[in-house]
Amino acid sequence: MRPFHFKFKGCKAVRLKNGVAAGMLILTMAVTASANDAGAGESRPTAKVKSHHWFEIGQASWYGLPFQGKKTANGEAFDMNSLTCAHRSLPLGSWVRVTNLKNRRSIFVRVNDRGPVPENRVVDLSFAAAQAVGLRGIGKVKLEMVRKEDQDMAKELLAQVQFPLIHEVSR
Repeated sequence: MRPFHFKFKGCKAVRLKNGVAAGMLILTMAVTASANDAGAGESRPTAKVKSHHWFEIGQASWYGLPFQGKKTANGEAFDMNSLTCAHRSLPLGSWVRVTNLKNRRSIFVRVNDRGPVPENRVVDLSFAAAQAVGLRGIGKVKLEMVRKEDQDMAKELLAQVQFPLIHEVSR
């Protein structure tokens, strides 16, 4: 790799490899930008910053009856008939859209447990969630985390939630 000569104003030249030089340039631009914002004292219109959409693709499996009623990582009893999942690193209580890449069926699930145990899998779905996306055994899925900034996905999640109707009990 050819070395790159980089010189800051008032400093002597520094020999860097291309990757290090690019990193230094980005760092310098970031420091300069934050220094310019620091004491300006004037109001500037704020630009809408587009954040990155997190997703993960990998193998999924499911778990059910042997774990029914056992305590999950967040302390609740596991219910194989609820729409939940186990993920190693996503925050407990967060909502994730799971899409089966074989048939394109998707469902929203809540992260309430840690796992899966096999290292080659990204998520363990409850029995009900696996049934909803047509997963029988192991399959390839895409996970997308629901964030408050993503209004369309939040609307899809709310559309999935079904509120039970209260029926009058006849006397």
